[in-house]
Parts: sequence; C-alpha cells; structure tokens
Amino acid sequence: MGEKLKAFICTGCGIGEALDVEKLAKVATSEYKIPECVRHACLCGEEGRGLVAKALQQDGIDTAVLAACSPRVCTDAWPYDPTTRILERVNLREHVTWCHPAKDEDTQMLAEDYLRMGIVKAQKSEFLEPALEACSSAVPVVGGGPAGLTAALEAAAAGTEVVLVEKTERLGGFAAKVWRAYPTEEPFRDLQESDVFGQIKAVEANPRIRVHTAAQVAEIKGQPGQFDVTIAANGATEQTRVGAVVVATGWQPYDAAKLGHLGYGRCKNVITNVQLEEMAREGKLLRPADGKPPKKVVFIQCAGSRDQEHLPYCSAVCCRVSLKQALYVRELDPTATATIIYKDIRTPGEFELFYKRVQEDPGVFLTKGDVVEVKENADRTVTIVADNTLLGEKIEVTADLVVLATGMVPATFDNPTLNLAYRLGKELPTAPHGFTDSEFICFPYETQRTGIYAAGTVHQPMDTLTATDDAAGAAMKAIQCVDSVQRGAAVHPRAGDLSFPSFFLQRCTQCKRCTEECPFGTLDEDEKGTPKPNPNRCRRCGVCMGACPERIVSFKNYNVDMIASMIKAIEVPEEDEEKPRVVALMCENDAYPALDLAGLNRLTYDPMFRVIPVRCLGSVHLVWIADSLSKGIDGVMLIGCKFGDDYQCHFIKGSEIANKRLENLKETLTRLALESDRVKVVQLAITDYGKLPAILGEFADKIREVGPNPYKGL
Repeated sequence: MGEKLKAFICTGCGIGEALDVEKLAKVATSEYKIPECVRHACLCGEEGRGLVAKALQQDGIDTAVLAACSPRVCTDAWPYDPTTRILERVNLREHVTWCHPAKDEDTQMLAEDYLRMGIVKAQKSEFLEPALEACSSAVPVVGGGPAGLTAALEAAAAGTEVVLVEKTERLGGFAAKVWRAYPTEEPFRDLQESDVFGQIKAVEANPRIRVHTAAQVAEIKGQPGQFDVTIAANGATEQTRVGAVVVATGWQPYDAAKLGHLGYGRCKNVITNVQLEEMAREGKLLRPADGKPPKKVVFIQCAGSRDQEHLPYCSAVCCRVSLKQALYVRELDPTATATIIYKDIRTPGEFELFYKRVQEDPGVFLTKGDVVEVKENADRTVTIVADNTLLGEKIEVTADLVVLATGMVPATFDNPTLNLAYRLGKELPTAPHGFTDSEFICFPYETQRTGIYAAGTVHQPMDTLTATDDAAGAAMKAIQCVDSVQRGAAVHPRAGDLSFPSFFLQRCTQCKRCTEECPFGTLDEDEKGTPKPNPNRCRRCGVCMGACPERIVSFKNYNVDMIASMIKAIEVPEEDEEKPRVVALMCENDAYPALDLAGLNRLTYDPMFRVIPVRCLGSVHLVWIADSLSKGIDGVMLIGCKFGDDYQCHFIKGSEIANKRLENLKETLTRLALESDRVKVVQLAITDYGKLPAILGEFADKIREVGPNPYKGL
C-alpha cells in the first residue's frame, strides 16, 4: 500500500513552536516522494478533521500519515474504514515535543525519525480483511446455581438463546439447600429466605432457556461463534452449536478431613458449617455423637482459610455464614448459646449492620483468638483452647458442638467440567488453588480461552449477591464476544481489531513453537504438527509471530518485515558525532501509555531512544534485535508488562516469553563480540510512568559506557 499516500503535520499543542516543521515536512516530500504534506494548526479540530476526511474520501488517497498527538488520544477524530483505507499516527506531541527541549537538534532528529518510521509502516500496511464466517449467537451456561441462573436470565433478556447445563438433578446449587440467607436488603438485620427459588421458576418459564439437569458437558470443540458443545444426559448425547460459553460451576467446601488439628475426624461432635446448614434445614440441631440437642455451640472461623498450610486466602462469606448460623442456634433453642472464635470478623459494607444485630443477642459471644488445641472429653464434649484473645490471655471453652467455618474452593478443582478439544488441555487454565485464571485487574471475566467466560465462585470466592452481579457481567461479555465474532473483530484487549494472523504454511517446519507459546490455545495441530488456526480464538497479540523462526506468520498491519523496515528507517549518526541510538520496543498495553503519561507530565529523558510500539513483548521477533544491531544502533530495550506470580501481562505470558527468548539471544551476542549489556528487558506497570526517565537514563548511561556499536557505519 502507500501508493496513494498523503502526510499531515499538526502544529498545535506546541509542536510548531518546538520543531522546524518545514524541515520535517521535507522528510515526507523529498525523502519519501510523498506529493503533499499538509501543515495545520489543529488537525483534531473541525477544519483539520475535514481536511483528513476529504483526503481519504474524495482525493483518491487511500493512506494518510498523521504526525500529531499520541495514537491513544483523539481516537474518534478521524474515522475511517480499515478495509479500504490506512491511517497511521505519528506521536510528535507526547513522545517528542512535550518531553524534549524545543528547537533542539536532538529533538528535531527524533521527530524526523518518527515520521520516517510512520511513513514506512503505512507503506508496509495492507487493507484489513476480517475473518467472517457463519456464527451462532446461542450461549450455553454451565452450572445451575445463583450465578448460572442469573447468567441465563440476563442473556435471555438480551434476546439470546440459552442452554443451561446442571450436573445435579435440581437447579439452585448450594443456595437451594440453605435454611435461611443472611440479609441483603435494608435494614440488614433479619435473616431472609433465599431468592434462588424465584430465579429457578423464572428460568424454567423462560422460552429462550433450555434446561438440562443431571447433565454434563462431554466436549467443547471449535471456536467462538462456532463452538460445538456435546451435552451428555440420561445415557444420551446431544450436540449444539453456540457462540460463547459462560462457566458458573460454583464452589465446594474445603476438605475438612485435612483439618484434624481442629478436631474434625477425631472428635465426634466437630462438624462443618455445611453440615450444620443441613441440620438446620431439617429443623433441629443434634449432636452426631448421641443425637442430643447441643446447649453450647462454638464456631471456629477461618477453618483452613487464611492458612498457608491450607487455603491462604479469605473465603469471603464464612464470617457472615457463622453469624447467621449463630442465630440459628438461638432460634431453634433460645436456651442454647453460641460462641464465635475469629481471627477477624469481615462483614463489608451494609453487612456491618447485620454484625451489630448479632452482637446485640445476649446468647451470642464473640472473641478474637487463635485456636491452638481442640480435644475431646470423656463425655464427648469438646474443649477448645485459644491464644491471643481480646481478654489478653489464653482461654478454654467447652462445647457440646463445634462448627468449623470451612473455606471455599472452586467446584472445578480436580473435576472435569468443559472437556475442551484444545491441544493445550481439556480444562481452563487455573491460577493457584484452582480458581479460573484471568488478567484479573483489567479483565476479571475473561479466561485464557477466548469466548469462554467465568462467573461467580469459579474464579474467586464471593457471596451469592456478588456472584449474581458477576454473572450478569459474564453474560454481557459472552454476548459482546458473539457480536465481535460476527463482525470479524477481536475481543479484549484489542477490542475491534479486524486483523488476524496468516500462516504461509508452505514454509512451515512443524517446530510447534507457535502452537506451544500461544497463551490462548488458538492453534490446533494436524498429525504432522502443522498449525491449524482458529482465527476467532485469536486475540491478535502476535506471540505466534514472534515465536516463528521461519517468519511465516504475519498480520496485514503488523508483521516482521514492517517493524524491521521501521528500524532500518532510523538515521544512525556516525560514531564521531557521539549521538548513540537505542531502539525501544514498548508494549502498547502498559509501557507505551506510560511513556505517554511521562510526556503529559513533561518528564524529560534522553533523546537517543526511538520507540516502536508492539502488541506484546511476546510478539517481538529476535530478527528485529539483530537488524537493529547490524544497522549500527547501539542498544535495544524491550519494555513490557510485569510477569510472574502476580502478573499483569494483558496477554498472560507474553513478557515472560520475551524474557526467555532474550536470555538465549544474549549468549549469541557474546559469541559475536557484542556486549550483552546492549540488550535489556524491563518490566513496567502503567503506574510506573514516573520511573521511566530514570530507567531510560540508566540504560543510556550503560550504552555510553560500553561505547559505540562496532557495526556502526558498516
């Protein structure tokens, strides 16, 4: 492309005062033979927008290069159809004039290089052709508890056909088994009936929802818009095509058999909160040892939760459940008492009113303490010893019945749920402790399998009220996914992107790097190991492109040749000019926006850097580093999202993959007599923008220390 190209330079926001715009324009007209380079004081204003629109719509121009502000701002100012037009943004404001001295030689050289790189990128881009195929809009919901019921009702209300799959014979999940629910409405004092039964009636009466009970998902294969789901029920199977999937399989209690130190399994009258709930629903509390009603009941909080030996996290609901069950004790026998031994009572928001209501009951005693011993007495009563109590001393409490507030684990833990026909595994990838993994700050509903969304306690502990809100969000995301697929567009985080990777399979060596490194299971394989793309699974991160040693993977608007050509467009001064150059490949998700913020805050940094945004550090091809160094560029920085146990990489493990690739590259550099210090990987969160000048400055100092690239001028 680029045969019908026009360039525009905005002189507003201080750009015109900081740069020699006429000299800059000659880069376009003289070096790249672009017929016209328009200068305007406000390209994002009405008149400026009109000039760009006219060029793209009436002047026979198919490509426009706009040298102005960051491509992350004014995103709606210049609308265009990417299937017939190309618009490339060059960041002169945030990355040049707002962070470097005005009328300075280095600032001018930086602006000119950015314009060269932008023109080359535009010339190498192609019109996008979205992947469009026949798609289903139906949504299956796996799990019939409060979250699953909510997801089904919300999706149906939006006009979507829903298939609800529940493994047990009844809908409602654990919520249908409780005796009372803690209050979720004002005045937040009295126990209430669970509203799950109303949800069940609504689901069963909804014509858009087809319910399968005593059923399970035998297999899911395909891709968003074209998932084929096989449901097994009553000895038969049924296959249905759907667009996206909501997983709401709920939770199960932590295995109390592991809590022998708290008396479970050793003391006959030590039970779990789930067991007590079942008793209460039957209308009476009885000691397992002798069937007698207990007069003294003790609740031990965090039984397995907030414990590095068991569940290190808070299970979110245990405190409220024990407060509720303490009222059970009082209601079923007003002469009985309840004692709650807690680490902390956690009742967020309005639930604090419920906590105060329980405190008002004279038969309920609460004390903070660490349980250090639980022992059974001869009469089958149980003695609990606790340290660090509010009384400041060790206490002993004797109980007729002890209730352990066991923690919450996802029901998917060690239990097959989806049976995905994916080469990377049959189930969703999980975080530690079995919860469904996601990029948890930016995309809490997303899983690592595009088009499959988690709702409720499958991805973190939560109460029923939160789970139903969560399910509504997951249903919305599933519907959005189907809509995106029907337009051939990507979902999160590159929402709306019409590009997708193409594979020149004639040169494929079946090395399997692309299929193994893709974070989202986009690629299947044939029997020889040749990748089989599923474009609707793809999130357009480009990790497969960075992985391929044969360079057979490319996007129409992002490919190995394009970035390599941008690097080659950088002018590298001779050694005696003492102006080193560094290419900074910056992730567009955190690092590039962080540099924008640095510019917005007028933070200055060394002008030797030439920034190229990349979709993910995992998309970085090692040939770009080789091209940079062979051209005489003195150093290369890769700046991307943080990775590790607390990762925030938008593409799950792209930064981690890039770091591993670079470790191997540094060994190669040493063999070629190039200092490994010339290449560096940096992890950066968007909130660390204030650290960028120092990070860049430190690397600049290192480059000056190691000296000019020996390939400079060759």
